[in-house]
Amino acid sequence: MADTTTPSVAPIGGSDAGETTQEGSVYALVWRTFRENRPAVISLCVFVFFLIFSYVGPYLYVTNQTNGFIAGSATINGVSTVDYPWFHSWHMILGGDNSGFDIIGRLMIGGRTALTVGILSGLISTFVGAAWGAIAGYRGKSLDSLMMRVVDIGLSVPGIFLLIVIVVLFHSSSTTITLTLGLTSWFGSARLIRGETLSLKSREFVSAVRVLGGTDRRIIFRHILPNTVGTMVVIGTFAVADSILALAGLGFIGLGIPLPNTDWGSMLQNAVQYAPDGYWWDIVPAAVCIILVVMSLNYMGDALRDGFEVRLQKR
Repeated sequence: MADTTTPSVAPIGGSDAGETTQEGSVYALVWRTFRENRPAVISLCVFVFFLIFSYVGPYLYVTNQTNGFIAGSATINGVSTVDYPWFHSWHMILGGDNSGFDIIGRLMIGGRTALTVGILSGLISTFVGAAWGAIAGYRGKSLDSLMMRVVDIGLSVPGIFLLIVIVVLFHSSSTTITLTLGLTSWFGSARLIRGETLSLKSREFVSAVRVLGGTDRRIIFRHILPNTVGTMVVIGTFAVADSILALAGLGFIGLGIPLPNTDWGSMLQNAVQYAPDGYWWDIVPAAVCIILVVMSLNYMGDALRDGFEVRLQKR
C-alpha cells in the first residue's frame, strides 16, 4: 500500500486565505496536477465506471438475484423472459454460477456491496481518526499522551482478527462489517492528523482566533480540521481500498455477506471451489473487479498526495 503521509496544508480561512492560485481556487493546482497524471485519470474513469456498473447497472440489466436462474424463470420487471427471445442473446454472457445466478448480475450486486461498505467505512474511519488526532494534538500534555496510548493499543491489534471475531459473534451483515471496519481502522489516520495539528496550532491564524476569544472547539473544528482536508482526502482514498480488500478477504474465507446478497470475495471463494472441476474461468470476473477497483483507488490516492505536495511547493 502506498505511503499516505502528506505535508500540512496551508491555512484555509486564516491570514493566508487570500493566497489563492490564478485559477481562483486553492485546490485548482491540485486538480491540474491530478489531470496531468494519466494513470490517475484512467483510474478515476475506472472507478466511476464501477460506480455506475454497481448502482445503475442492476436497473438496466435486470436478473433474478434472489432465487437463482431456473430455465425460464429470469424476469424483467416481473415478466417472464420466456416471452422475449432476444433476452437470452445478451443475458448470461458470462454464464451462471453453481446456484444458477447470472454472473454479470452477481458482479453488480457484489460491487454495490463492496463499494458501499468500502466508502462508508472509509468515511467513518477518516473522520473519527481526524477528530481524535486533532483533539489530541491541540490539547497536548497528559490528554495527548493518554489518547495516543489508545492509538498505540489499537495499532498493535491486527484489525482483520478483530473483524473476524466480531463477524462470528454478531453474524455477518453489511452494517456489522461497515461499522467494525470504520471503528477499528482509524488509528493510523489519527496519528497523521495529530502531526498536522501540532504544526498548525502554532500558526498565526490559530493565535489570532485564540486572541479574539475563539473556543478550543471552534479552533479545532472550524480552523484546524479544515486545514487538514488534503491529508484527510488522501487517507480516505486508501481507507476505502483497504476496506474493500478486507471485505473481499472475509468473503473468501466464508464470512462475507450472506445470501441472497453477495460480495466479490464470496464470489471468488465460490468460484475457487469449482476450479478443480474445470471451471477455472469463473475466478476471473470477481478477481478482475477487485484488482481494478483497488488499483484505481491507490493510483488516485498517490496522485492526490502528489497534487498537495506540488501545491505547497508552488506556494
